Amino acid sequence: MYNWHVAVNGQTVGPISHQQLLAGLQSGQYSRSTLVWREGFSGWLPAEQVPELTTDPGTSVAARPVPPPMSGGHAHEIDYEIFGSEMQFVEIELDPNESVVAEAGGMMYMSDGIRMDTVFGDGSTASQSGGFFDKMLGAGKRLITGESLFMTVFTFNGQGKGRIAFAAPYPGKIIPLDLTKYNGRIICQKDAFLCAAKGVSIGVAFQKKIGVALFGGEGFIMQRLDGDGLCFVHAGGTIVERQLEAGQTLRVDTGCLVALTQTVQYDIEFVGNVKSAVFGGEGFFFATLRGPGHVWLQSLPFSRLAGRIWAAAPQNGGRGADEGSVIGGLASLFEK
Repeated sequence: MYNWHVAVNGQTVGPISHQQLLAGLQSGQYSRSTLVWREGFSGWLPAEQVPELTTDPGTSVAARPVPPPMSGGHAHEIDYEIFGSEMQFVEIELDPNESVVAEAGGMMYMSDGIRMDTVFGDGSTASQSGGFFDKMLGAGKRLITGESLFMTVFTFNGQGKGRIAFAAPYPGKIIPLDLTKYNGRIICQKDAFLCAAKGVSIGVAFQKKIGVALFGGEGFIMQRLDGDGLCFVHAGGTIVERQLEAGQTLRVDTGCLVALTQTVQYDIEFVGNVKSAVFGGEGFFFATLRGPGHVWLQSLPFSRLAGRIWAAAPQNGGRGADEGSVIGGLASLFEK
């Protein structure tokens, strides 16, 4: 029988025997959501999703079945291809009656036979099957994140294959995410979402800690992508992925965080002293990410890019297009 490792409060406990783990689950020392790992696993899993821990008699985790990642049905299965290097776009291939949902303004082109509909809420099956109050609640959550109350659904009604493309809004990379590989949920910054297969639910994730809310760059709110389908997020510059083990910590600039799995703990930490904060150029706070889990980082947050453009604008004291040239220097003599 395998030896097990257990993630408790960000620390790894183990190796422990199979019987010890079962005893801990039965006594309440470990819960159904406790992350466990053993040799042969590709990553950490909640105990409730490990059959050998839920089928043994006498264990508390066997009392309730594992809920599905989303209650409104399965997401549509779509194929895709990403084109470009710095200014990318993703082309999605649709079979008849397949659909993809996206924020308004992201579509680049689409083939004949694709119908475009505007829907109230996030376009997922769950949001459309509820009552009026449920739809209003879902749309209201999207409004809190600064997004529109409506989303656009593109459905292919023709024969053969339909193709539709969505373009990145600024230089960077498009990241394809298969939610089935991440226990049905990804948390991302609120403006990172580009498009997804219909059936993926786009909601909000409220940060519980006041430090994260005030200084985390995204406030209380980040987007939550739930379901079992493909979704696409966009980030600036170069993308860096990190797999954090249980208890492993990574400190990053608050704006460089793009997305994380639900098992990663996210907090805000002061840089240490006022001198470093004022003269170091990195601000007063950075994000502390604690594993286990997977994180995606970006090298060029849009806020940083926009700040440089704003600072360089002539009306704000920046130098104009002739910066560095002799003509530009001479012309500036006659501006006053």
